[in-house]
Amino acid sequence: MTNTDSLLAQRQADQFGRAVAMRLSAGSEELPYEVRERLRAVRVRAVEARRKPAVAPVVVGRGPSASLALERSWLHRIASVLPIVLLAAGLVLLHTFQTERRASELAEVDAALLTDDLPPAAYADPGFVQFLKSGRGE
Repeated sequence: MTNTDSLLAQRQADQFGRAVAMRLSAGSEELPYEVRERLRAVRVRAVEARRKPAVAPVVVGRGPSASLALERSWLHRIASVLPIVLLAAGLVLLHTFQTERRASELAEVDAALLTDDLPPAAYADPGFVQFLKSGRGE
């Protein structure tokens, strides 16, 4: 529904409301004063209700049942954001832990290479791998 369609529908609804109000007002002079005042009060409330924007109720779950609430409290807002914050914190913690573990593993390999009897260049030599596979390196 486009903006023009909604404006046209709004205009038609207003015209219908005015026509109904004129019909209701046409015979009101013959009614007693108290009835006319009650009708006037009802019309005023109807106009005020028309001017206020409609607020849709929100279904809020509380345990095994659900209830309707017009506004969410700050506690509900915090509770809805909390899982995302915990997930982000968990991902940061996991990344930090894995980075530390990888750095520790690389430090152990470097320490083993530097404290070994063979020079580090021997490990890069393709003939050394063949030497180890043949079993002569024992």
